[in-house]
Amino acid sequence: MTQSPRRPLTLRDVSEASGVSEMTVSRVLRNRGDVSDATRKRVLAAAKELGYVPNQIAGSLASQRVNLVAIIIPSLSNMVFPEVLNGINQVFEDTPLQPVVGVTDYMPEKEERVLYEMLSWRPSGVILAGLEHTDAARAMMNNAGIPVVEIMDADGRAVDSMIGISHRRAGQEMAKAILKQGYEHIGFMGTKMPLDHRARKRFEGFTEGLAKAGVEIEDREFYSGGSALAKGREMTQAMLERSPDLDFLYYSNDMIGAGGLLWLLDQGIDVPGQIGLAGFNDVELLQGLPRKLATMDACRLEIGRAAAQIIVDRNADGADDAPVLQTLTPTISYGDTLRRNRRV
Repeated sequence: MTQSPRRPLTLRDVSEASGVSEMTVSRVLRNRGDVSDATRKRVLAAAKELGYVPNQIAGSLASQRVNLVAIIIPSLSNMVFPEVLNGINQVFEDTPLQPVVGVTDYMPEKEERVLYEMLSWRPSGVILAGLEHTDAARAMMNNAGIPVVEIMDADGRAVDSMIGISHRRAGQEMAKAILKQGYEHIGFMGTKMPLDHRARKRFEGFTEGLAKAGVEIEDREFYSGGSALAKGREMTQAMLERSPDLDFLYYSNDMIGAGGLLWLLDQGIDVPGQIGLAGFNDVELLQGLPRKLATMDACRLEIGRAAAQIIVDRNADGADDAPVLQTLTPTISYGDTLRRNRRV
């Protein structure tokens, strides 16, 4: 684990790394003055490798720091993240700190751009979702000289502090719960996973948990874009038409699980007698469904509050700069779709 340095990088660091003067570095980064293409490329390459971000407030504030905290999340449409933001805001409420939100759309290159812009304003800290980033983004965070908290995940290497759950363990625990209830023929539905690392880790943990009991997933389907409820209905119908012997459907999130539940009830299928269901996230909005979907809490509010508290504590006078690494434990809610008694 690499701890953040005590000071942010300066023009001098880029100057030494690229072998040109600080004035030339400044011209390149501000896109001003006459600089050769070769020199420009050398300076930009050195700045990117170091993780240097220009200071947009240089000379305007004596402290060289503003009371803004960069909050970087993958999506505003995903109902998971507003609760995290609520937890962050609750802690910042009685402090001078103010959250500023950037959205990456699960794209690493966009995360890099958002992080670059936000760091250029010298915030008092960064809170961002996930542990997977580009090398340039990691370099920027390592050299920002401010507290960085990665949230929502605990399966990986943190840049600085980390607050989250183990998604692999979450998948394993759900597999155990399903098997304990006597289900054997299992299908899985979820988002496409190359960029949704947390969903991928849950799926890996789920398949590992099943494999330990000698069970394999018999059908699977992945989607991207569109209404999650509608996709849940469509995928559930398609999966059961091609795999009618399935007796349990595990969804990577509650929204597609809710869509699947509504389709099954429309068809008069006995849930959970004929088919059991489970999702993930314990989304409060879905508590009004005809049946309560089995799910697992992702500790979103607690994660938001804990991350914000680290930023507050690390900005206090005389604060300890030691990273905080905390793994929270989610719990399974059996609801009405994961029966507790094994079938006879």
